[in-house]
Amino acid sequence: MPASLHRLKCRVSNTLWKALQIEQTRTGDSISHIVERALANELDVQQHSLFQVSTSTALVEGVFDGCTRVHDLKRHGDFGLGTFEGLDGEMVMLDGTCYQIRDKGTAHEVSDDAWVPFATITRFIGNHQFQMNDAKSFQEMLEQLDQQRPSNNLFVGFRIEGLFEDLSLRAICKAHQGENLVEAVEHQSQFHSNREEGTLVGFWAPSYATSITVPGYHFHFINTERNFGGHVFNLRGKNLQVSMHIETDIHLAIPETQQFMEVDLSGEPTDALDVAEKSPEIFRDREQL
Repeated sequence: MPASLHRLKCRVSNTLWKALQIEQTRTGDSISHIVERALANELDVQQHSLFQVSTSTALVEGVFDGCTRVHDLKRHGDFGLGTFEGLDGEMVMLDGTCYQIRDKGTAHEVSDDAWVPFATITRFIGNHQFQMNDAKSFQEMLEQLDQQRPSNNLFVGFRIEGLFEDLSLRAICKAHQGENLVEAVEHQSQFHSNREEGTLVGFWAPSYATSITVPGYHFHFINTERNFGGHVFNLRGKNLQVSMHIETDIHLAIPETQQFMEVDLSGEPTDALDVAEKSPEIFRDREQL
């Protein structure tokens, strides 16, 4: 059982047990998920909230100064992605542990004191689970996820676990002084791996949120050993276990750093984000996965 989860053993009345069974039949959810939702509502714990640090527009313009620490992120969730101060590598937060992925995909757990300029975090609880039998490419996987999302207007978190037969990845390298995002990705670390067992951590964001976060799909990978991963460009996998978490509100933490205060954020970030998120030329010439 993940470190962020705990087993609860208690007694309930026949009336409550019957009500739980009726709700399980109605929704198709597990008893655990129903009880967790009920406890969250009773204790006023926000289950379906995204916590967003800074904005995609600021990231595009080169606002890479840390504005919050990993310790603060963990107060708002146990699952997410982002980057670190100076654009120093990819972030994966999984089961309440935060990892930094650097050159060639090397991953390690980071201290709670590490600074973060940009991140998207949630408290992940799967609202809907399903198996993806075959994904011959990243695009094919996304098309199957499209069929499961309930709306193009809601944020969605995805946790996808299994054996990935092929992975094309990158790890952003620390930006040089004065660089913006597009300039920084020109010297990113790009690499490839086969037969990696692990987890995809990702989100889908609506197009209207372009100025706040990365629109569409955004996935980072980390292996089971938690020592390798990266930002995903392409993949191939079979029998993948998918868990989907619907987000119904978003909390935006606006940096108070001098760099953020002084930058011009009036630009449109879509084209720059597209460049940063797309597969580089090194992989475009590869045989179609």
